[in-house]
Amino acid sequence: MAEGEISIDDPRATDVRQLLERHLAFANSHSPPEDVHALDVDALLDPAVTLFSFRLNGELLAVGALKQLDRQHAELKSMHTAQAARGRGIGRVMVDHLIGVARGCGFRRVSLETGSMPAFAPARSLYANAGFRPCEPFGDYSPSRNSTFMTLSLDDPDSVA
Repeated sequence: MAEGEISIDDPRATDVRQLLERHLAFANSHSPPEDVHALDVDALLDPAVTLFSFRLNGELLAVGALKQLDRQHAELKSMHTAQAARGRGIGRVMVDHLIGVARGCGFRRVSLETGSMPAFAPARSLYANAGFRPCEPFGDYSPSRNSTFMTLSLDDPDSVA
């Protein structure tokens, strides 16, 4: 398990902004423009979104956000682990934290959209291992061969996280 601290963070902070820019660059390099759904800094400032950071000894290693879609449904957004920190379990720690926050807020379901291309296979595996299952598009999303939609019922006592 990865050691470190997860806390609410400001997307405008210099190091957070830099990691978010790398996240957007990754999404843009692997997805057509119409299927890039990563949030930029301004979108992360929406009151419906809470951004969290994972830091170890002050160094930013990952970010992840939770967006309220309605009173019972939240979406995981802007999950990104710094390249040098991958493979250390930090992504899973962040996903588990976000699921815990969603539960604590009373959400009954958490969903996400990620790419369906090979570059997104590690993300899809991470989410599946955390209990997310494929689902239909939700919220404002439209069906796309470039997107994989996944959801986790927080009512399910057998859910992994």
